[in-house]
Amino acid sequence: MRPKELKSMGIPRGAPFEAAVAAVREAARCGFKKGGLRKTLTEVIARPEEFVEEPVFGALARALLADAEQRAAYLPRADRAPLRIWGKDIEAGALKQMENARELPVSVRGALMPDAHMGYGLPSGGVLGVRDAVIPYAVGMDIACRMRLSVFDLPVAALERRARTLEAALELKTGFGVGVTFRERQHHAVMDRDWGVSSVTRAGKDFAWAQLGTSGSGNHFVEFGVLTLEAPWGGLPEGRHLALLSHSGSRGTGARVAEHYSAVAAAMHEGLPRHLIHLAWLPLSSTEGKEYWAAMELMGAYAAANHEIIHRRIAAHIGAEVVGAVENHHNFAWIEEHGGERLVVHRKGATPAGPGDTGIIPGSMASPAFIVQGLGAPESLNSASHGAGRRMSRKAALARFSLEDARRYLKNRGVRILSAGLDELPMAYKDIETVMEEQRDLVAVLGRFDPRMVKMAPSGHHVLSI
Repeated sequence: MRPKELKSMGIPRGAPFEAAVAAVREAARCGFKKGGLRKTLTEVIARPEEFVEEPVFGALARALLADAEQRAAYLPRADRAPLRIWGKDIEAGALKQMENARELPVSVRGALMPDAHMGYGLPSGGVLGVRDAVIPYAVGMDIACRMRLSVFDLPVAALERRARTLEAALELKTGFGVGVTFRERQHHAVMDRDWGVSSVTRAGKDFAWAQLGTSGSGNHFVEFGVLTLEAPWGGLPEGRHLALLSHSGSRGTGARVAEHYSAVAAAMHEGLPRHLIHLAWLPLSSTEGKEYWAAMELMGAYAAANHEIIHRRIAAHIGAEVVGAVENHHNFAWIEEHGGERLVVHRKGATPAGPGDTGIIPGSMASPAFIVQGLGAPESLNSASHGAGRRMSRKAALARFSLEDARRYLKNRGVRILSAGLDELPMAYKDIETVMEEQRDLVAVLGRFDPRMVKMAPSGHHVLSI
């Protein structure tokens, strides 16, 4: 029997399907004819409890029973998991989403960062520690969305004296938008990794390669600016330095991984209440959970490679050497120990801030970003915000602000925008200085980056090649 026939019989994917394939092979070896085999499989599917000890079909029967138990009616926690909230200006929708997450039977502890706003499933700025499971939507649609800052050996004066060269580097050496690709493929060792860890990454490898070195839409950016250090850091002296800051993630392939495994997780938990469907989880021990975890790790390496290529190409174009760098994910899951317990910690729009961890927390196109060092606050699950956080939706920002508003605001702050959407104006975001003040117990500031020349995707920017 072909796999397609097994699927048509209603055998669930994952462990039951693998057991069915093995049973078919063993049955063929034992002399079963196709008609008899199909009849027996139908009986096993209908009454697996009667076949658990049967030598050929027992493993399939046990896998079907385990799968049915996994899909059993949802049983919420007797009491919600503990939650600690940082910040005061947090919308009701984000608070409600964290309340929902606290109901999950796998949840252990949650935290909400001061930049929090609504997302899918878990809010952006939400941190959730769970036992032995991973929640695709709690990682996020843009798996391994990431920050990278490089410090160059050029003087800050290059922002004025070599402005055209710097602008050309931003325009020519990366691309922005949904579906953007390079005509000439970029080279990086990440493409030599095993992309067969899941069906989605296997199918998406070629497109991922075409997008390698590009940036996304929305709030993704690449920008030149001034890094100010009040004290020496990372081998750099105190003072002002020319730096490049970028923000993007795992592009189209990462989004497809997120969509696929979120749907798989929802199918595994048919008894979940409607308000929790985007918080469906995959057991780490399951085939699906292992696949997703491997795909997530691959997307993390791919996102890091995107940034590496962007920075390398821009550095080459402007004839500069990188003399310092820092980077971090903020849409990911990590296996960590907290309170003596092994947890899967989801940081959706949150920055790792364990003792000594170095990261970057950006503001907006015309407000500062900060290099920070984690202080390791246990109640935050060693986390901090991933940025300023939106204070209004994209739709609301487009309705409220005009192009003239944008020009006036940016001119007053000495920022040149090569391209961006009005929905990304700084006024649509919370005040980053306030957000940093609200998390003084989570991170210490090491340096401040002020943007001066910014490239983002314009509103509605979609498919193109460069």
